[in-house]
Amino acid sequence: MAKQPDSGTPKSPSPGDAEAWAKNWAAIAEQSQKLLAEFAKRQGTAPGQALFDPLNLSGAFMAHMSKLLSEPEKLAEAQVKLWQDYARLWANTADRFLGRETQPLVQPEKGDKRFKDPAWQENAIFDFLKQSYLLTARWMQNTVQDVEGVDPKVAKKVDFYTRQFIDALSPSNFLLTNPEVLRATVESKGENLVKGLQNLLEDLERGKGKLNIRMVDDKAFTVGGNIAVTPGKVIYQNDLMQLIQYEPATKEVYKRPLYIVPPWINKYYILDLKPENSFIKWMTEKGYTVFVVSWNQPDETLADKTFEDYMQEGIYDGLDAVKQATGEDEVTAIGYCIGGTLMAATLARMAAQKDNRIKAVTFFAAQVDFSEAGELTVFTDEDTLKYLDSLMEEKGYLDGGEMATTFNMLRANDLIWSFVVNNYLLGKEPFPFDLLYWNSDCTRMPAKMHGFYLRNMYQKNLLSKPGALELGGVKLDLGKIKIPVYLQASREDHIAPYRSVYKATQLFGGPVRFVMAGSGHIAGVINHPNAKKYQHWLNETKTNPPDVEDWIKGAKEYPGSWWNDWDKWLSEKSGPKVPARKPGDGKLKPIEDAPGSYVKKRVVE
Repeated sequence: MAKQPDSGTPKSPSPGDAEAWAKNWAAIAEQSQKLLAEFAKRQGTAPGQALFDPLNLSGAFMAHMSKLLSEPEKLAEAQVKLWQDYARLWANTADRFLGRETQPLVQPEKGDKRFKDPAWQENAIFDFLKQSYLLTARWMQNTVQDVEGVDPKVAKKVDFYTRQFIDALSPSNFLLTNPEVLRATVESKGENLVKGLQNLLEDLERGKGKLNIRMVDDKAFTVGGNIAVTPGKVIYQNDLMQLIQYEPATKEVYKRPLYIVPPWINKYYILDLKPENSFIKWMTEKGYTVFVVSWNQPDETLADKTFEDYMQEGIYDGLDAVKQATGEDEVTAIGYCIGGTLMAATLARMAAQKDNRIKAVTFFAAQVDFSEAGELTVFTDEDTLKYLDSLMEEKGYLDGGEMATTFNMLRANDLIWSFVVNNYLLGKEPFPFDLLYWNSDCTRMPAKMHGFYLRNMYQKNLLSKPGALELGGVKLDLGKIKIPVYLQASREDHIAPYRSVYKATQLFGGPVRFVMAGSGHIAGVINHPNAKKYQHWLNETKTNPPDVEDWIKGAKEYPGSWWNDWDKWLSEKSGPKVPARKPGDGKLKPIEDAPGSYVKKRVVE
């Protein structure tokens, strides 16, 4: 039998608490006045001015709405269906109040943490709020998706921002409709709201008028102190990067060094967080001589750096440095995310010039065909790119906060609204979580490079078309890349969707081993075997089918990390064992200890 409707409802405060309540509500009123004053002061739109709409969202929604209204029968049918669902929900709720057994009409999706508090299920009122919200959310999303004759790019933008609107209106995000917050308010006599407003004001102050939500206790971590601590030395640097060579952890190592090019959208130490989940440490223990690029934090002095500069200074100069440091001409390589896109473009150029220094390459969550690049394409229409151009024009770079907000919006409930509830409504401090510390360690994008990348990759998809993209005077053709490729994707990746990553199997000219990992863009990659988490899939057929869904049908699921499979693949392509090399053994002498100075440059936008 369903539990009684009062389960989970906060108790009323006793009269003896009146003084504490009065004190806290006075503090809340004072903080609210400061908040409203600060908000008004920071607004750039004066009374009577038109609202600022640089992304042309109003135009997209108007175009979509006109198509929707041209089919009144379909809209009426959807309205009727919604009211029928509401009627059933009201009937179910009435039955619960009468003590009858009921089944929910709609449930949160698996992994939705917003409604984990027991009161959302046990209390009839909160259960009604939850289900009515989920029904309405489903109706809104289905309605905007079921409109025909709309430009696909417009439809995707409308769908994405509709979901942002839906997520924002969740009852879990408001004081009076969140049972956990109500309970905390009564138990603390409102102190949670006082502390929450203080947190909000501090975040506004740190963001200089923009809400810069603190996701993590940033005092709990120090780069080079308790994260990014694998021993090594910076053995080369230029304007764009420092090159780190790590100390060997074995007496013998593979002859071919491993050269890693991480993304510059975030910092490299995602590969070297804590020792127990460090990919770099694990690789040294497997007998590889590991080199990692640590990108510089761009400012106005690097505004004119181009995608081609990243290729020259990030890969070509780095390969030359590896030769000086080890005496080896031949290496294996890794490209992660945008670093993988750069690696693929560079390999196509090297193949055209008969430069065969890289003997095998691995791609982590990297796209080369952007025709199905997922929700990030919402931010690459011409209206958005012109807006980004205007943001970058003054300083010569894109603020790190802009990039962070974009990625956080892809998982708004987890990366935005959960912190709104925790920090501002519950008045709690963020958790000391290394991954979130890394995620909050923003990086900037040089204007010329970023504009080139977004337009030529996301918007025009030129890299996937033989001869359509030129770098350093060479027309690129991915089909000329004949070396062995290990291609990793993650099943729940919102940034580099597995369907998009898989397309590379049909573009490279050599053998490609594809693996699909569980989890997302980060946890799918950084999954130490000792953690025994998630799973991965492999398909041992000799030829990858054109459609990834056909690959999945023939794939076998394996528990845990895919790292061991990759190590077996890479070790066979890394040459014989030789005595371990230490930083400084070759012609390049150490500049400073790892993790170096570039990675420690932090920005607060």
